[in-house]
Amino acid sequence: LSRKRALVAIGTHDLDTISGPFTYTAKAPSEIKFKPLNQSQEYTASQIMDLYRTDSHLRHYLHLIENKPLYPVIYDSNGVVLSMPPIINGDHTKISVNTRNVFIECTGTDITKAKIVLDIIVTMFSEYCEKPFSVEAVEVVYPNGKTHIYPELAYRKEKVKPELINKKIGISETPSSLAKLLTRMCLKSHVIGNGNNIEIEIPPTRADIIHACDIVEDAAIAYGYNNIQMTIPKTYTIANQLPLNKLTELLRLDLAAAGFTEALTFALCSQEDIADKLGTDISATKAVRIANPKTAEFQVARTTLLPGLLKTIAANRKMPLPLKLFEISDIVVKDPNTDVGARNYRHFCAVYYNKSPGFEIIHGLLDRVMQLLEVPPNEENGYTIKATEGSAFFPGRCAEIFAKGQSIGKLGVLHPDVITKFELTMPCSALEINIEPFV
Repeated sequence: LSRKRALVAIGTHDLDTISGPFTYTAKAPSEIKFKPLNQSQEYTASQIMDLYRTDSHLRHYLHLIENKPLYPVIYDSNGVVLSMPPIINGDHTKISVNTRNVFIECTGTDITKAKIVLDIIVTMFSEYCEKPFSVEAVEVVYPNGKTHIYPELAYRKEKVKPELINKKIGISETPSSLAKLLTRMCLKSHVIGNGNNIEIEIPPTRADIIHACDIVEDAAIAYGYNNIQMTIPKTYTIANQLPLNKLTELLRLDLAAAGFTEALTFALCSQEDIADKLGTDISATKAVRIANPKTAEFQVARTTLLPGLLKTIAANRKMPLPLKLFEISDIVVKDPNTDVGARNYRHFCAVYYNKSPGFEIIHGLLDRVMQLLEVPPNEENGYTIKATEGSAFFPGRCAEIFAKGQSIGKLGVLHPDVITKFELTMPCSALEINIEPFV
């Protein structure tokens, strides 16, 4: 709910060690100085950021404020620092076994989330009060002069028809029985009118109840999913495998039977993998870029399966030769004609790595695939290969594959520069085609 303190931060303090009113303000890091929780000396805010930069727990939250000119801080009326949200509390207000009065502060960038978190935390603490479920509210004065009392602890009521609950779950319980089920889920309920409605009181601890369907879900949980009788849907919903996936599965079996080992590589890769290492420019690849990549290895969505297989071979160079790998997976390219601006294509790629290039083996694999797809080797209604050039292939050792009246891919011997850039030392032949035209 708090999104790792990005939306809401919580602080608990020993109220008897501080005095109100409390001030929530922002100051320059050099002007904030206090002793952080469980520390033995005072630090400025800048020093605190350096102190927790290597902390396994708190270092994950430093980025939320560390580059800001002002840091948030909470003071009491005597200038004692309660906390520097969302990083750390002050040691002065630390809760101990002798604490009798707890002050709870909740700060955030989302007022709705902050209210929800405060309500839940307050109700949890109130269970252990000397007088159970007792809470003292506070008045919050905003910079514009407006005031508000927190926590709100607002209850609300909803009405749901028993027929709706029974229909959605697939049961036939009486209204009074449904009311008892909902009451068991901390939703105090009772039947009203002639049994046509159930009135549900939603407490502040159930912020997850937004719509009537959430109430229906709680009724189903209380009833027990395993107790709902299984029935065949009245609509015709017999599932079937997508033709493209069915073709993919059939090809995988036969390619494995042909002596090739299947690999499954990442759908994301670096820009170098699909551009520089293959001797082409990134602008010519129509690659979909990741806006905020966490690592250089996952900058773009792959536009070809070849780099993934070459990296797999590089990681398995100590294995006995020859290495024969294949993969049938999706590639992604930009397409302004789609609603998301990109399109997936199902590609088949195979690589042969040995002391000799083995072009005839890759060519033979292409013939076998076409035989399985029942595509004859002719120009009219079959497939053909024509000599061409490709930046990733050795000059004069590359061919373009045509089928169904269109170019579907290339095969050939990889260029020595490509092999070297992928940290390989022996010749390599590769084949990559789009299998979607054969569905």
